[in-house]
Amino acid sequence: MNATQPQTPALSVHNLSVSYESNPVLRSIAFSVEPGLLVGIIGPNGAGKSTLLKATLGLIRIDNGQVRVFDQPIDAVRRRVAYVPQTGAVDWDFPVTVLDVVLMGRSTELRWKLWPGARDREKAFAALERVGMADYSRRHIRRLSGGQQQRVFLARALCQGADLMLLDEPFAGVDAATERAIFNLIDALTNEGRTVIVVNHDLSILSRFDRVVMVNQRLIAFGPPEVVVNEDNLKLTYGGRLSLLDRAEAALRPEEVVKA
Repeated sequence: MNATQPQTPALSVHNLSVSYESNPVLRSIAFSVEPGLLVGIIGPNGAGKSTLLKATLGLIRIDNGQVRVFDQPIDAVRRRVAYVPQTGAVDWDFPVTVLDVVLMGRSTELRWKLWPGARDREKAFAALERVGMADYSRRHIRRLSGGQQQRVFLARALCQGADLMLLDEPFAGVDAATERAIFNLIDALTNEGRTVIVVNHDLSILSRFDRVVMVNQRLIAFGPPEVVVNEDNLKLTYGGRLSLLDRAEAALRPEEVVKA
């Protein structure tokens, strides 16, 4: 019997270093993510978490190393990658409806077509149904709550049909119901074999992730949360902010973990 062939990593980061105006932001980062996993990236402000996502997307210049997506340069597989930015990074004055935003996920499929067709709109409405936002399709994106806006951007990623999804702080400013809805959607996506990578500030939910990237300019640790999220690594990551460390440690004790 032949041995099982190893899977091609959804994301491989090799010796990655990035700087802004000669100021190092990431130093020699290296890790690899198998397909179908939910991965959390944690670290203090300025640790390089969002920079890591932007380097993966090829949006910033890399000083050293490389990032490969499904063992390819990002430009070769860009259609398989979706990005959900922080809501604070979006121009909410731009005059678009919820449906317009979701249809943007079809842009890589439109090719020479000037306008989305019936099939594109069908996929957009299906994505909105999946995140519970179909009734808001004609509403201006600015008139939604933060949690609703986040769901719309997730629908855009779904409409794209991406295999790798990069979410930058999707739980920031959302209520408990929206957080549960997002986690339910992410669970469904990973069960379908898609890979979801999340920049996350809430240490109390780390047990929900399959892998955790702990970063503070350099890689502190990478692995299952029950293995790598410990007092030593948290202190190295956050510089000894004990209130944060205590919450994270408590959340990872098996008897105290409650999943939504």
